[in-house]
Order: sequence, then C-alpha cells, then structure tokens
Amino acid sequence: MSHESTYDPQTGIEKWLDKRLPVVRLAYDSFVDFPTPKNLNYWWTFGGILAICLVIQILTGVILAMHYTPHVDYAFDSVEHIMRDVNYGWLMRYAHANGASMFFLAVYIHMFRGLYYGSYKEPREVLWILGVVIFLLMMATAFMGYVLPWGQMSFWGATVITGFFTAFPIVGDPIQTLLLGGPAVGNPTLNRFFSLHYLLPFAIAGVVMLHIWALHVPGNNNPAGVEVKDVKKDTLPFHPYYTVKDGFAIAVFLLLFAAFVFFMPNSLGHPDNYIEANPLSTPAHIVPEWYFLPFYGILRAVPDKLGGVLLMFGSILVLFVLPWLDTSKVRSMRYRPIAKLWFAIFVVCCLALGWLGGQPAEGVYVLWARITTVYYFAYFLVILPLLGVMETPTEMPKSISQSVLKKVSDGTETDASGAAAAQPAE
Repeated sequence: MSHESTYDPQTGIEKWLDKRLPVVRLAYDSFVDFPTPKNLNYWWTFGGILAICLVIQILTGVILAMHYTPHVDYAFDSVEHIMRDVNYGWLMRYAHANGASMFFLAVYIHMFRGLYYGSYKEPREVLWILGVVIFLLMMATAFMGYVLPWGQMSFWGATVITGFFTAFPIVGDPIQTLLLGGPAVGNPTLNRFFSLHYLLPFAIAGVVMLHIWALHVPGNNNPAGVEVKDVKKDTLPFHPYYTVKDGFAIAVFLLLFAAFVFFMPNSLGHPDNYIEANPLSTPAHIVPEWYFLPFYGILRAVPDKLGGVLLMFGSILVLFVLPWLDTSKVRSMRYRPIAKLWFAIFVVCCLALGWLGGQPAEGVYVLWARITTVYYFAYFLVILPLLGVMETPTEMPKSISQSVLKKVSDGTETDASGAAAAQPAE
C-alpha cells in the first residue's frame, strides 16, 4: 500500500544521510508510519514472531558452527563437546534445536491463517508464493540440520529421505549421488549438508525481505477481507499500535519457547538420535521430525514409491497455484459459512496426517492416511473451485471501519478500541 512519506529528519546527520542513502526513511515508512488495517487480530502477529524465530536460529546457528566438526568420526562427539564443555553451549544447542520446532509451529499457524482469511487472493499472489518459497527453504534447511548431530535417526533419516529421489527414472540416481557426494550417506554428505545448512538461513532472510516488500505494495489483508477505502478511517500507523500488539504476542510465544528450552528440551526430539550413527544397525521405526510428519504420512499412504514421492512433493507444489484454484470473490471465510466448515475438516485432516505419519505403515493407519490424503488434495483441487461457484456468502461490511464498529446499549457505536464513533447506531 503506497503512501506518502511523513519522515522528517531532525538532526544534521539524518538530513545528510537522507539525501544520500535514505535507509532511515525506508525503515520509518515501513515499520513506523505504515498504514495498517485497524481490525487486525492476534493471528496477524505471527509474522513478527517468525522474524524473531529466524533471528534466533541464525544467531545460535553461527555460534554452534564455531564448535561443530562436520566429520563422521567427530560430529557426534563435537555435539557432546558443545553440550558439556562450551560455556552455555547447552543453551545454544537446545535453543537452536527447539527453535526449529517453534519456527515451524509459527509458520503453520501463519499459513492456516492465510488460508482462512484468503491472504493468497488478488492482489497478494506474489506475497503468498514467496511465503511458500520460504516454507520450502525452511524444510530443506531443517532436514539438513537434522542430519548434523550424526545420531541414529540423523543417519537413517538422511538415507531414507535422499532415497526418495531414486524413484524418479533416469535422473533419480544422479540426483541422489549429487546430494550424498557418493553412493551412500557418509562424510561427503555431512560436509555438503553442513555447508548448505549454514548458508540457507541467509537465503531465507533474503526471501523474507522480498516477502515484506511484497506485503508493503498492496498492504496487509485483514479479517474482513475488504480493501482499505479511506486511509484515515480504515487504518492505524504500525507504531505504536501494532508494535505493542506484536511485542506482547512475541513475549507470550517466547514464554512457550523458554518452557521447552529449560524444562523439556528433548521432548520434541527422538531418543535414538542420542545414539551415535551406526550404518549396521537400523532403528525399529525411522521417522522424521514432527513438522515433516504430515508429508511423511502422505508419502506412505501410497503403495507405489514413485506415486508416494510425487504426492508428497505435490502436496507442497499445489500451494503455489492456490491463488488460482480458489474461485470465490470473497476473501475471508468469516462470510463463507460452507467454506468455513470444509476448512475446519481440512485442518483436522492435516493434524491427522501428522499423527498418522508417526505411526507404523500398516493396517488401519494406512487406510486413514489414504482417506486424509485424498481429502487434502480434494480440498485444493475440487472443493475450493466448486465452492467459489456454488456458495452464497453472507453480507460483507462495506469497509474496514464498518467491520470494527459495534452497537452498545446507549445507542452509539464504538470501534474495537472503545472510542465512540461519529454516527449513531441504526
């Protein structure tokens, strides 16, 4: 949402810099005076939470890299060295390991919010696509990072995941060899994964900057799903209104983060990963980290290896074309009662896929994985396109300002902050 800059440099240094490199003006216009819809709720705070998570991951990752040894003979011991001998190494390691889980928890909530409120619809298609790119980069980074401790689940997880590429005819084996650096998981694999795991977070940071840029062009979506019609009536400056709101949400989220780091740091990991990697001993059940389990459930729902791999990748790739699959002209599901019901079922299916991905691939687990997989793809490819044609939305507010007004007993209307509106209630 383009708006006229109100930045007024006061000091001589600010004026000198503003004529040559107006970075202060850019920051002020983007994060202080940026007009933001006045009806944003706490689901919109997860963008700021994700930015904090990324900073934590990069800072702790750089410190850990100073003490980690990417060699199959020393990697496991170097992690133990970090935990036992490096000052506050245990804190850095636990913050980094649990930080990945917190990062994915926040990004999944962020994505579900976008799905519910239609944040992928015109004119925010590029914004959504960049978000999916960030998600893919996060998945690659997290997978490679999981291999670095060189425990049993690290080794066998790398063996299984890289083996997916062999399902593709002709190109599959060369791709796997390129990833592994040889015919099997070994020292070249560890070196490759360490290098990429270190570099990819900076690539994520770069795409995040593009994501923020793409957000500031059309401006924020909002719970009502209507565009800003009057900047003065429909918006508030980002600071102090949303910096305070985001700050409170970040503080609450960091309390949850701290609870895992200090009181249950190993609860989200797998106990087998505290056993050094042994190529001659296969774990009873090879499972990825919890945030990959829904896609692992989709993979194992199909008896054919190639079909399973294609569906697993397809479950992410379908998100890229989502803006064109949803044919409804109404963004927010607040005004789409039927879509709201199908969305609730979709969320349940995603959670079920996550649970099923951690169960043995046998019996009723496979049956339910197939049912939920069918619904996952049907939601995007069948349900959303049909709902846009068949569903009759409820009445929408004419403006953001109208959506936040509410009637009170004295016959006046107040906005969300409690300030009296100028017009009387009907």
